[in-house]
Amino acid sequence: MNNLATAIGLVLGLVVGLFAAATDIAVADSLIQGVAPLGTLFINAIRMVVIPLVVTTIFVGVARLGNPRTVGKLGGSALGFFWGTTIPAIVIGITFMKTALDIWPASVQAGTPDEGPPVVPGLLDFLLGLIPANPFAAASEGALLALIVFTILVAAAAGALGDERRERLVTLAEDISAVFVKLIHWILWTAPVGVFGLTAPVIARLGFGLLPSLFVFVSTVVIGLFVFTAVFYLLPARFVGGKGIGDFIRGVVGTYTIGFSTTSSVASLPVMFKDADKLGVSPPVASLVLSLGAAINRAGSALFQGAALVLLAAISGVSLSATTLLSAGMVGLVVAMSVAPVPSASIVTLAPILETAGVPLTGLGILLGIDRIPDMFRSATNTTGHVACAVVVEGLVGGDVTEPDRATAERGRA
Repeated sequence: MNNLATAIGLVLGLVVGLFAAATDIAVADSLIQGVAPLGTLFINAIRMVVIPLVVTTIFVGVARLGNPRTVGKLGGSALGFFWGTTIPAIVIGITFMKTALDIWPASVQAGTPDEGPPVVPGLLDFLLGLIPANPFAAASEGALLALIVFTILVAAAAGALGDERRERLVTLAEDISAVFVKLIHWILWTAPVGVFGLTAPVIARLGFGLLPSLFVFVSTVVIGLFVFTAVFYLLPARFVGGKGIGDFIRGVVGTYTIGFSTTSSVASLPVMFKDADKLGVSPPVASLVLSLGAAINRAGSALFQGAALVLLAAISGVSLSATTLLSAGMVGLVVAMSVAPVPSASIVTLAPILETAGVPLTGLGILLGIDRIPDMFRSATNTTGHVACAVVVEGLVGGDVTEPDRATAERGRA
């Protein structure tokens, strides 16, 4: 995706939308109506791809773990850290954004396509709906949470198969995922036009009211990421990993910088290995934890998505009940840990979360246009979290891994 071109599309959409909102010129209104289908086509293209992309990515991530009994202490400790930090990240994103909008309310978009939020089931109906009686019907009806649960169960069963069968299934799912990754790359190259087609009509309805909300959103996400890092990365590294806060911060400067500049966990892996070694993480722990983290740990992305859900719901006038937030949060937990390797994946994979909450997808184009700054901060947070997890796991079970290796080496020398 061309970030500069996308930003230009956003700016043009803002200019045209503000011009239409501030004047009664018929030509401007006609232009707004004419470009709106471009945004609709762009959103439909994303919706077409994102569900099979998320499903195949989740399948690969879960099935790759193999039989859960064989994951062992290292994998179990790392997964516990990832899940245990992703959940509060979602809560922080939602809570901080709700608080920010209470102080600076967002302008509500008039005339949204949706009538309002869907009928919210009770807690019992919600729990019963997690297991689909017919997964194909769930897919056709857009029951995304049930579809994700079905995918996780199938992937877990595949992971318990023999190595040969499991690898065949995982390879097939990876190939299918690669096809959709390529397709989403093509779609995102049309983002400048799509963002323009989405932004101009929204701004024409909201006027200048949306601009402060976007500033509040970006500021809230950045502040939330720093608070989250301090509480859920620095403190565990200090009290579980045994590393001083100052020592840990100095130790991850390289990781944070590379993650910030490249917005990629995979590209940051070489630096992460060096920083983990400087922080005293043993090679067996670093090898497994950092590689696993680069694949599935996206707490920063989860925080961003929680905040984005609240913002887009507020703009669209959709009320988020506790049950809606719970179901959307569960989808966000799984989606955040299976974010596909595509540009602005945290926005692309917002679609299942928004659809679960009954929030229109029209705001995705606006977020794509301003995503560069949040993307840098959340990527840096993600990479810092990988190293923090390695330090914590080293403090928990590192000795159990390294001591047998030392004993084997000593027997060999004898």
